[in-house]
Amino acid sequence: MSKRAVLEVIALDAEDAVAAQAGGADRLELVTEMAADGLTPAPATVAAIRAAVDIDLRVMLRLADGFAAGDVDRLVGVAGELREAGADQFVLGFLAEDGGVDLAAVERVVGALAGCRWTFHRAIDRAADRDALRKQLADLPGLDTYLTAGSAAGVDDGLPTLLAEAARDGEPGYEQQILVGGGLRLDHVPRLRASGIEAFHIGGAARPDGWQGPVSADAVAEWRTTLDGVAG
Repeated sequence: MSKRAVLEVIALDAEDAVAAQAGGADRLELVTEMAADGLTPAPATVAAIRAAVDIDLRVMLRLADGFAAGDVDRLVGVAGELREAGADQFVLGFLAEDGGVDLAAVERVVGALAGCRWTFHRAIDRAADRDALRKQLADLPGLDTYLTAGSAAGVDDGLPTLLAEAARDGEPGYEQQILVGGGLRLDHVPRLRASGIEAFHIGGAARPDGWQGPVSADAVAEWRTTLDGVAG
């Protein structure tokens, strides 16, 4: 029997969260400021969303546009505030100027999460060496997912990389789940599912009126139906 695919939807507020859950989302990524590709939401927003839905939430830890860590002390403090607001899963990822992973920053922030599960986000798609990044992060506690399009340009460009990485599942550095997002379309799903990929991330695809409009439960339900109808 095919394993049910994970559907993660970006939510900006409680209204989005309720609609996403109603449409069949399994998990939410909580962010603000999509003009900057998603920054850390306020603890009050996280608390309101946590009270509104009962599915898993992953909260972004990113204070400014780009993939530099910036003020790591502040990141650590914000992580603590978010945990107090009810967050127990996170999304993060920091690169150094040379395009390598900023391991010191990642390790400090992950240390503040005290074992919480987390996703390394699309910074991997801007990394100088994806394989090296994965192997450097392989043993960090809580890391269970990579959000990736396979390319900074999106899934159309990144599909060969996604399929190649899926084929390495279980190798050192490749034990984490691939969560595909970034220019993802419904027509990509059959090939990705056939490769064994089991997790999918949508943002704008859940919003027929664009980022100024709310998540549509019907749009999410279309993705849920498609994912449930395509065998892995």
